[in-house]
Amino acid sequence: MTALTPARATAPPGAPTIGAAGTGQIDASSFPPQLRAFVEVSRLVKAEGLLERARGYYAVVGVVLALALAACGAGMILLGESWWQLLIAAALGVICTQIAFVAHEAGHRQVLAGGRANTRLARLLAGVVGLSFSWWDSKHSRHHGNPNQVGKDPDIEVDTISFLPSDAAEARGLRRWITRRQGWLFFPLLTLEGLNLHLHSARHLLSRRPTTRRFTEMALILGRTAVLAVPAFLLLPPLMAVAFLAVQVAVFGVCMGASFAPNHKGMPVVAPSARLDFFSKQVRTSRNIAGGWWATLLYGGLNYQIEHHLFPSMPRPHLARAREIVREHCARLEVPYAEVPLHRSYLIVVRHLNEVGLAARDPFECPMLGAR
Repeated sequence: MTALTPARATAPPGAPTIGAAGTGQIDASSFPPQLRAFVEVSRLVKAEGLLERARGYYAVVGVVLALALAACGAGMILLGESWWQLLIAAALGVICTQIAFVAHEAGHRQVLAGGRANTRLARLLAGVVGLSFSWWDSKHSRHHGNPNQVGKDPDIEVDTISFLPSDAAEARGLRRWITRRQGWLFFPLLTLEGLNLHLHSARHLLSRRPTTRRFTEMALILGRTAVLAVPAFLLLPPLMAVAFLAVQVAVFGVCMGASFAPNHKGMPVVAPSARLDFFSKQVRTSRNIAGGWWATLLYGGLNYQIEHHLFPSMPRPHLARAREIVREHCARLEVPYAEVPLHRSYLIVVRHLNEVGLAARDPFECPMLGAR
């Protein structure tokens, strides 16, 4: 794990920001290279219409997801009392992940034209998968503003798994045991991530902190829980119904955790006091997953993590073209652009977590004795 040191890249005093002809266009000729790069990339992205909404694409996605949910409901009724129902539960976990991706995109104003409409859609879809949009929005906004920056990015704060050696060293009891092995336990622990997300949402909504649309989100989550749990217990014996709900939550957790982890874990960590230009900070702390259309389907566009961080409001189908533009500028400026195959990204995550977990080990412990 590496740390980015403090650096500044801002326009020099008195640098012009508006073209001399009064065209309203930014004159970036005197900007530092990285800052100028983002201005140039933004201009190309806008010229190609990559920030325009893709309503047709999301309409198709919405119809497909609605039909998939309907098929699962029909499958539950037709199968009746059968352990094959667990396949339906697993499918629901995958579908909920895909719905969460669209909620994420609506939260970034990628789906609909208006900001309020996107927010309402994001809140509704988050409720459908059992999450609080207000909790996620606050957390995710801080992450986008300061990716991998110590003390500012909530996604690298300790939460069972430690992402920083300093957190690993402070682990005690069961968490210390887990931390020492957290790389190898990463995928098994993801089966609990869905439950963890639900608990964070409930804790946020039940807290006394100011929360937007608290009761609306509570109603959505309670309604969603009833729609999922009541049919399960009506159609299935209690033990089978509990197994059905457990599988759904476990698959949802694995899919969600496996989608987010490869994008930043193992990338450079930014020191608390560091000041970096926007382009360098977003590119150097993010990692893309190679694969094309199937990776976009699997990850909901998060396989283009670099481009998503540079242009959070860019719709999913436009990210592939943006990748070509960003890669070209990174190559010219010699800014590291991380993109790896799917399997390698998980190997990097596991290795990184194991290296962090070394800080939780007893310095007097003999590795040879521990291997016996």
